[in-house]
Amino acid sequence: METLLRWTIAARPNARELVAEDFEIDRNPPLGTLQDDDLRVAVLMLSCDPAQKGWMENVAGYAEPTEIGQTMPALGVGRVIESRSAGFAPGDLVQGLLGWADEMIVRASAMRKVRDEPDAPRLALGLLGSSGLTAYFGLTRIGVPQAGDVLVVTGAAGGVGSIVGQLGKIAGCRVIGIAGGPDKCRWLTEELGFDHAIDYKAEKVKARVRELAPEGIDVLWDNVGGQMLDDLLARIARKARVVICGGIARYQQQGRPPGPGSYFNIVFKSARMEGFLLGDFAEDHDIGRDRLRRWLAEGRIVQRDEVVDGLENAPQTLMRLFRGLNRGKLLIRVAE
Repeated sequence: METLLRWTIAARPNARELVAEDFEIDRNPPLGTLQDDDLRVAVLMLSCDPAQKGWMENVAGYAEPTEIGQTMPALGVGRVIESRSAGFAPGDLVQGLLGWADEMIVRASAMRKVRDEPDAPRLALGLLGSSGLTAYFGLTRIGVPQAGDVLVVTGAAGGVGSIVGQLGKIAGCRVIGIAGGPDKCRWLTEELGFDHAIDYKAEKVKARVRELAPEGIDVLWDNVGGQMLDDLLARIARKARVVICGGIARYQQQGRPPGPGSYFNIVFKSARMEGFLLGDFAEDHDIGRDRLRRWLAEGRIVQRDEVVDGLENAPQTLMRLFRGLNRGKLLIRVAE
């Protein structure tokens, strides 16, 4: 009999880096029996997302609280093995909140069907999943880019930021990405089509933005927060739109992060700063998927993912995300 694996939460990594000891492996865990509206799902691929650390810490107010000893949650794609729901049959591909396990029993009402096509799990979790939809709705509905705008993206080499910049180019923006290291910066300009990339590890971001955008930033997409956000708020243009998506700078920070000192520039520039959750646009997700799919087919968007094989590598893979070692979306392949 094949050994099934799952990883459970063993500790809460509050205001510190993730470590291997935050997770515990469980071999051949009991799966239980199916009830009405249940599905038994073979997990195929899992997403690595910054929100997972917040779920472990129970600071993500929009998610159900986690418990020590429960399966580590993750967005994923799986294939139905057994169904107690009229809407799903064995063999269907489903997407939703799964976890670090080979097999799981989940509520059918919490899953959505995924089109069975080549590379379906990767597409569903990357460009057509939370990363692509977050980029699409955050930029189009809040950033509202116009042709000729200067768009600055922090955390630009990540799963969301790399798509935001490409969508900005489709909208006719001049796009400046901020990332760590020369390799990531070359990738942004040479492969993804960003106009400029700033290496925050080697350059003074505020000064470089002043050089590259002397008239100011029209749309600022922020995945970082902290000092970088403060520096960039000082460079916004009149009627700028500031989209708050992530907070990389606060993931390892003790206590509450300080508010940006330059926040009153929002008033001086008659600008707008807004945060959002992907669920805010749930009714329109299919619209976003259709448009992203079309642009991918037309070659106007490049999807870049890093796929790590093996559920046994899940903790080390998630830790890579928080150390900034990935380009594009980071995924774990559990099974074919």
